[in-house]
Amino acid sequence: MVKRALISVSDKTGIVEMAKELQNMGVEIISTGGTAKTLSDAGIKVINISDVTGFPECLDGRVKTLHPNVHAGILAMRSNEEHMKQLKELNIETIDMVIINLYPFKQTILKENIELEEAIENIDIGGPTMIRAAAKNYQDVAVIVDPSDYNAILEELKTSKDISLKTKFKLAYKVFEHTSHYDTLIAKYLRDKIGEEVFPETLSLTFEKVQDMRYGENPHQKAVFYKEVGANVGCITAAKQLHGKELSYNNINDANGAIEIIKEFDEPTVVAVKHANPCGVASASNIYDAYVKAYEADPVSIFGGIIAANREIDEKTAEEINKIFVEIVIAPSFTEGALNVLTQKKNIRLLQLENISSKLPHGTYDMKKVAGGLLVQNYNSELLNMDDLKVVTEKKPTHEEMEDLIFAMKVVKHTKSNGIALAKGKQTIGVGPGQTNRVTACKIAIEYGGERTKGAVLASDAFFPFADCVEAAAAAGITAIIQPGGSIRDQESIDACNKYGIAMVFTGMRHFKH
Repeated sequence: MVKRALISVSDKTGIVEMAKELQNMGVEIISTGGTAKTLSDAGIKVINISDVTGFPECLDGRVKTLHPNVHAGILAMRSNEEHMKQLKELNIETIDMVIINLYPFKQTILKENIELEEAIENIDIGGPTMIRAAAKNYQDVAVIVDPSDYNAILEELKTSKDISLKTKFKLAYKVFEHTSHYDTLIAKYLRDKIGEEVFPETLSLTFEKVQDMRYGENPHQKAVFYKEVGANVGCITAAKQLHGKELSYNNINDANGAIEIIKEFDEPTVVAVKHANPCGVASASNIYDAYVKAYEADPVSIFGGIIAANREIDEKTAEEINKIFVEIVIAPSFTEGALNVLTQKKNIRLLQLENISSKLPHGTYDMKKVAGGLLVQNYNSELLNMDDLKVVTEKKPTHEEMEDLIFAMKVVKHTKSNGIALAKGKQTIGVGPGQTNRVTACKIAIEYGGERTKGAVLASDAFFPFADCVEAAAAAGITAIIQPGGSIRDQESIDACNKYGIAMVFTGMRHFKH
């Protein structure tokens, strides 16, 4: 039976109603600080925590519940005769229910220009201690940290006059999920404050559920979408869906790939993505021309794909997009006319991501789950260093060729390895993604480019150890190549470029993507 409940909450949603119902059932209410005032003002009889501890709250409220009269009352096992005997000798009463949610640390650190001192003051000490104690003693104490559980608990009390062991166990589990999330946020915040790349000996990560999904990568797989806390500017998790049905697992994965690519470009650019690989990318003086060029780059693959733009979608561009079937359009904004056009199609998803071009913050992890472990690296935020570019051939690229080489490198950086990207006039001509060898990727890109490859440039995500890719490029009329270099057999590809009059540039930076 629940005879005494300790209530201390930062989130006061529903707490007055909960406390009134408990009081109507004859439960004594113990409370602290602001919660005690809220309940008293609502006409609820409250026992102040200081009357339980026999000690005043002190140190600006830092110490108020850290006392044996509280923790012994929570932790005493009712089935243990010695425990109950000691409580009687010490004149301590049991506490049967604990309703607590913690200081708003997350809400504090998400505020702009928050000072370290304020963040530290919002690290709860007494709250986690009490709810962990109650969860440890779950067979005797019901502990509630989530206001959404209030109604179900009250219903069970009204029906059964008690709370079942099964329910108490579930509530205890929620406590440790709650405190784990809370402590992980604190650890990450402090780790970020160090101001340097930190890969700790033990890594705790925490995410919050965005939505349950209909299924995962395939229909027989269950899936859920989670987001990081805080670092969501310019990320798919910050996108606002304006139209269309719910995003699928594959939609989110592909949309993320499109957003990552679009961040590479400053001028008006459109990126078309299929299965997380770029299939049509183009830059122009305005977003309409960029879209037209991106579509022309690969009109077959763009069908059923995802389109991302780094400028507002206007009505003229929307009308062009509406001529084909695409899954998703992502942009920082849409004009009213564009929305009127695009929403004519029921199944297209429209995502507004205001800060789509924002770079990810320092300290962002790139993670890949493997069976039994996790691969973690810092996010690949670099493309190349202009000072490190080295022309290694007799022929030097023209200004226009160099611009296209940089453009192509931005594309191939986000193409699955082994990857090749061909470009001309800041438009992709052909992309060869995810091949087991580089010459195959090169031939795929060239074959798709057809006659358009004449005068185009080529970017590779890794070095050319042999002359075979150069020979294929020369036969297709490609005039310049950019690649990392660094192979002990670089000279072979350099000699081949000199033989065919192709300019070759080394970046010194590899961009494998698996």
